Amino acid sequence: MKTLDKKLLRDLKLMWSQALTIALVVASGVAGFITSFSAYDALSWSRDLYYVDARFADVFATLKRAPLSLEPQLQAMTGAAHVETSQAQVVPVSIANVADPIVGLLLGLDPVVPPRLNKLNLRSGRMLSSARSGSSIGPMEALVSEGFAQARGLKPGDSVTALINGTREQLLIVGIALSPEYIFAGLGGSPDQRGFGVFWVDKKTLAAAYNMEGAFNQVAVRLGPGASEGAVIDQLDRLLARYGASNAHGRDLQMSNAMLNSEISQQRVMGTVLPSIFLAVAAFLLNVVLGRQIATQREQVAALKALGYDNLAIGLHYLKLLLLIVALGLVLGLALGAVLGQLFVGVYAESFRFPDMRFRLRPDLVLVAVFVTLGAAVLATVSAIRATVQLAPAEAMRAPSPGIYKPMLIERWGLQKNLSPALRMVLRTMARRPLRSSLTVFGVALSMAIVITGAFMRDSVAVLMDTQFSQALRGDVVVALLEATPASVLYAAAKLPHVTAVEGMRSVPVRLVNGHHSWRGTLSGKAAQPELNRIVDMNRHAYSAPRDGLLLTDRLAVKLGLKIGDLVRVEMQEGRRAVLELPVSGTVHEMLGLNAYLERASLNKLLREGALVNSFTVAIERGFEPALLSRLKDLPRVAMVISKATMAKNIEDVTVGNLLMVSSVLTAFAIVIAVGVVYNNARIALAERGWELASLRVLGFTRGEVSAILLGELAIEIALALPLGMLLGYLLASGIVTAIQTDEFYFPFVITPATYAFSALCVLLAGAVSAFIVRRRVDALDLVAVLKTRE
Repeated sequence: MKTLDKKLLRDLKLMWSQALTIALVVASGVAGFITSFSAYDALSWSRDLYYVDARFADVFATLKRAPLSLEPQLQAMTGAAHVETSQAQVVPVSIANVADPIVGLLLGLDPVVPPRLNKLNLRSGRMLSSARSGSSIGPMEALVSEGFAQARGLKPGDSVTALINGTREQLLIVGIALSPEYIFAGLGGSPDQRGFGVFWVDKKTLAAAYNMEGAFNQVAVRLGPGASEGAVIDQLDRLLARYGASNAHGRDLQMSNAMLNSEISQQRVMGTVLPSIFLAVAAFLLNVVLGRQIATQREQVAALKALGYDNLAIGLHYLKLLLLIVALGLVLGLALGAVLGQLFVGVYAESFRFPDMRFRLRPDLVLVAVFVTLGAAVLATVSAIRATVQLAPAEAMRAPSPGIYKPMLIERWGLQKNLSPALRMVLRTMARRPLRSSLTVFGVALSMAIVITGAFMRDSVAVLMDTQFSQALRGDVVVALLEATPASVLYAAAKLPHVTAVEGMRSVPVRLVNGHHSWRGTLSGKAAQPELNRIVDMNRHAYSAPRDGLLLTDRLAVKLGLKIGDLVRVEMQEGRRAVLELPVSGTVHEMLGLNAYLERASLNKLLREGALVNSFTVAIERGFEPALLSRLKDLPRVAMVISKATMAKNIEDVTVGNLLMVSSVLTAFAIVIAVGVVYNNARIALAERGWELASLRVLGFTRGEVSAILLGELAIEIALALPLGMLLGYLLASGIVTAIQTDEFYFPFVITPATYAFSALCVLLAGAVSAFIVRRRVDALDLVAVLKTRE
């Protein structure tokens, strides 16, 4: 073994704890990068493979009823490679011994000729065998979506009950399946696999139940090469206008695909921002530690030069030291990233259902992590290495020239008399090395910022849940009707036992147009002063539904290029399909969706269809919700019944667990960074000031007094880092929220005092652990050996 290599091993042995903490910081950055991007890769890779294999459609349309004789015209649309029609119905579903309301989506399926678009993937059981007419004896065969089946413990051979067009029908589950249309399953963009299930039944049986023989109410289109999605959507709208079509749209507005793409986008952001911070801190540590480590070996560098080693050999020696530390961090980071990546992919597999979703550690991802980490480390330390190894031997043999010191500000003001000698020594050290102290403060602050970034998500979700389920939705149950119904149904609902209030709503599919900007969505007709289902902004301010204009989500107004007072073209997509010009009377900064509101009475007047509602919200006496839900589910005109309490619980079960895992991982990484920064700076300060501290011990200072001088600097740096860390955490969290927001979803940005306190506690804990270790080393100083070293 070469002499320099022996020295390298000795150096590593002496500084093993510092090398380990730096390696752990490097590992945190690498692991964060691998975890986030492997989850991103698993989601995007699984999506792309499944979409191709299942021939996922490009354009979708929903309508009331159109004859099958229209299919040739649909097939002849310019740009359409293949068109398929189908039937779908939303029904209440009941499971034995389950009181929660369940919404089922029944989809018609041909048992003989499988669909060419949106093909099913059978997970277990068998496919449908043959058609069963509505009058046949025996249950109706059905396939069920995998997520719902697992959430409810269903398997082939089990049965559920569905209220189909007013008649209770037993659905015999013969198989469990997946569809590319329902990779993400839920209601209104919320994950709810316990309360929402997809069932595929024989299409002839479904058609007979709803008098839909020879008709369809859903269309899926596969685009040809080079086809224009917008042109195909326009053709669909024209062909289906007379049949009650509501807003043909592309994949971007298909709920499952939109939620999946949103999650993929968030993973890409998280995989870029946070690992960059980790690696920046690691580079900073390497620069400080290695630079100051080399500086303490000036005499050794001079001796090596005197023995004939040139600058290149000495520089490579220290570069090897750097690479060994980084290599250890890379190995640990790749291993940890692989473990966490598999964990994250497993969590996503619970929310996003693919036939095959596997973790894979791509070689190019590993190479990127290696090259970025090594590049950051080398760039951060090459200047420190060059500055020392280029010293002339005679200059290196001498101790560094003392700096030009000036009285501190407190000394010029005569305030030093109020400070103890130990505190004055600490402040002088910090004042004479401001850059080193500032970098230490900044490094600790960054670790605190990362804790805040991981924990603030829980605060934001709590605010989102409170806003949506306490401020906006004040009622207990939302009832959706099969079709628009006279408002007298509200009086009937109000007479039900234990109902304390009822509020109706009328929703109509519309197309809003302003110049070359357009949007397809729903115009919601609310009560003039809604109380049970309110319009609430991010600041929890409630809005009234306007009578003579539209109230738009602010993001929708920006999307359409509108401001208050502008006229917007409103194209109704049902009924007479009236075209109106209405003013924008206001905007509201909502969290979820792009929405347009109008007073219900005004909307009904514009539609010229009388006082109609197609949904209503009910407030119920406490404790009587289960009984009322049972009655509501049996009503023939009810499409679905949604319990606020059940939906909120189902969402929390999914989101809170995921956020807790992410927060725990980020907190652990942040503590590693805090320990790395604090401990390394304290250890280096001990190495640099060992002679001074030993001298003080000889002069009669106690171990506690000597430790206070060294650790006092650490305490002041942590105290300065706390407010800076809060500011950096605020800015970092705000930047992440801005990066992940979409038109459909605005994640609330909230950081509670408890989160700031928790992050400060984590940093203080890391500082206390580091101080304890360094204090033990101070107590173990060999005074004679240290003083002789100085000589």
